[in-house]
Amino acid sequence: MDHIATDDVSLAEVADGVYLGDVSTGDRASMKYWRVDPGATLPVHEHDNEQIGYVLRGTLTAIVGAETTEIVLEEGDAYRFPSGVRHGAENRSDEPAVGLGVLAPPRTDPDWREPR
Repeated sequence: MDHIATDDVSLAEVADGVYLGDVSTGDRASMKYWRVDPGATLPVHEHDNEQIGYVLRGTLTAIVGAETTEIVLEEGDAYRFPSGVRHGAENRSDEPAVGLGVLAPPRTDPDWREPR
């Protein structure tokens, strides 16, 4: 068994004000710890991974699909993006949004990561 506390997860800034860290990676799925700072945008993108997650703290506006439907995700909300569905998020609040995401199959760095 692996045991990783979120306090021990090293976060990397992958876009302005958007941070991702690896919690755990297995053969079939990976778990990410994420933080989106106030005013930051996670770029709209798509991938072959199915993605499910949970908002631990804060509020995000998810941008979903080709028609850019907006869905507000608040603390305690779970979400799922099927494989191949365009999605992104914006933090329009004054507080950081923090959560966990699980990708299957596992993913390392996102292909939309901005060079740092």
